Amino acid sequence: MIKIPPYLKKGDTVGILCPAGSMPLTKIKNCIATLKTWGYKVKCGNTLGKRNTYFSGSDKERLNDFQQMLNDKNVHAILCARGGYGVSRIIDGIDFTEFREHPKWIIGYSDITVFHAHIYTNYQTATLHSPMAGAFNDMENGELYLQTLHNALKGNTLIFECAAHPLNRNGNAMGEIVGGNLSILVNLIGTSSEINSDGKILFVEDVDEYIYQVDRMFVQLKRCGKLNKLAGLVIGKFAGIKDTTLPFGKTVFETIREHVNEFDYPICFDFPVSHSSENVALKHGVSHSLEVKRKKVKVEEIYSTL
Repeated sequence: MIKIPPYLKKGDTVGILCPAGSMPLTKIKNCIATLKTWGYKVKCGNTLGKRNTYFSGSDKERLNDFQQMLNDKNVHAILCARGGYGVSRIIDGIDFTEFREHPKWIIGYSDITVFHAHIYTNYQTATLHSPMAGAFNDMENGELYLQTLHNALKGNTLIFECAAHPLNRNGNAMGEIVGGNLSILVNLIGTSSEINSDGKILFVEDVDEYIYQVDRMFVQLKRCGKLNKLAGLVIGKFAGIKDTTLPFGKTVFETIREHVNEFDYPICFDFPVSHSSENVALKHGVSHSLEVKRKKVKVEEIYSTL
């Protein structure tokens, strides 16, 4: 059974850090201010505003910062300020002993998919795939989606609806919802963080990829048996998708659909989970229902307590 970390109440503390790429402090101020208006205290990690080439610190510095937040019983959730790249370099060095006994919400997306997958696979604990600090700088377009993060932290049952897409396959499914960034999920195959997708509702999104690269990654998923026993498939947005000079010949959604035509589970495309402002919070590992109908799609959390 999946463990659900305690939901937050006013006065609880959210730790913010950068476990991968660096982020200037100026881009984190709005996030800190908003968290405080939600009634939370904020603890800033040592990696905020720091830079070591591409990263927010050396592997050791980033690992120690995350470990300190993970072990601090006065920190009730950890919000990763940004993704980028770097979590896979430190994941095997993190000691989750304290986390196993006292789980807390780990929050983020993109490279943070490493945490979601590793914690789900090894510790059967829910995490939050959701907007990060940068989203708080675009309240005009992203406030609705940031509110889903607030709702998730408070323990509200999450329900999302979106318009149908012509490539959808109608149907109903139930299962634990798992996934995240497509490139990261493929990169984790063969590691101790690899997700077993059998019977799950898999969701994927990506950014700045060529269509042929998405095709290659879905070939990998299919060859590894990650697609044939799914309960359902949720395809998020693929922001900044690119094509080669010699066109690939299909859109990215058409490319993905081709790889799952032979299966019979429900599929939806263009769900609001992405690297853009349209990025709802999903409780990774928690059971959900998926309804794909002619005019709309509905994803609903069906298990929210221990």
